[in-house]
Amino acid sequence: MTASRTEQRKAELRREIVAASFDCFAEQGYHATGIADIATRLGIGHGTFYRYFDNKRDIVEHVIDDLIARILAALGEENAPDAVSTLEDYRLQSARIGEAVANLIGADPRVPRLLLLEAPGVDAELRERVLDFIESMTEVTAAYLAHGVGLGYLRGDLDVVQSARAINGMILGAVIHGVRHHDEDSQATLARAIQRLMYDGIAPR
Repeated sequence: MTASRTEQRKAELRREIVAASFDCFAEQGYHATGIADIATRLGIGHGTFYRYFDNKRDIVEHVIDDLIARILAALGEENAPDAVSTLEDYRLQSARIGEAVANLIGADPRVPRLLLLEAPGVDAELRERVLDFIESMTEVTAAYLAHGVGLGYLRGDLDVVQSARAINGMILGAVIHGVRHHDEDSQATLARAIQRLMYDGIAPR
């Protein structure tokens, strides 16, 4: 029991360090923030910080890793690419995925701000890491489209890779919108607009 409480406290302090780092990055910028700023905000010593993270860049890596893991978890089971077999089911599935991703991002608006605005400016390696993550999501979305094409509920002539990039571009735009506009109504109407554009297009019928 004691060991369990100790582990819980370690996990809690790790989250607190990440949260304090986010606050400092937001207020001062990544490069202007020092470990001393983060430690002072939390009232901990430098040694305590370094027991959890190698440096402030390590925090950014941790956030990206955690976000990727959470997104991939949201794409499992009933939301997996091969989990549906009709267009109506795919509509419902994509709505569930959209809601899950929105909840992940909305839970802490600092995450997309750090990922999209701060991290690419840290160094070239981290910029490529962010771009690789975005490109990997193209492969994931393309798998959903390819499944639909294979079963015939999506157009047979669909360019699944470029269509995946277009869809993800809309989603990325929604995430950027959410960085400045956190209200749920705005995000919900934007999500519906993306869904409608995906399935109905913009030309009159």
